[in-house]
Amino acid sequence: MILQKIKSSEKIVRMIESNNLVVFEVDLKAKKEDIKKEIENLFNIKIKKINTQIRKNKKLAYVKLNSQFRAIDIANKLGVM
Repeated sequence: MILQKIKSSEKIVRMIESNNLVVFEVDLKAKKEDIKKEIENLFNIKIKKINTQIRKNKKLAYVKLNSQFRAIDIANKLGVM
């Protein structure tokens, strides 16, 4: 499993609401294509763009959803909001 957990903070909640963006902590060796496939299959959504960042030996995936789908719905399913 590539996805390890969803990240939640005050700043991330603002990004969910304003930018239609969800942030996941993922496996350090995961590629963007693999992350995209797993999220699309797991939540039945389409992804517009993925940015990754490695910080403190953890890899974060910033996932921007297609305009048809809402990030707040995903966050509600996962219990972030």
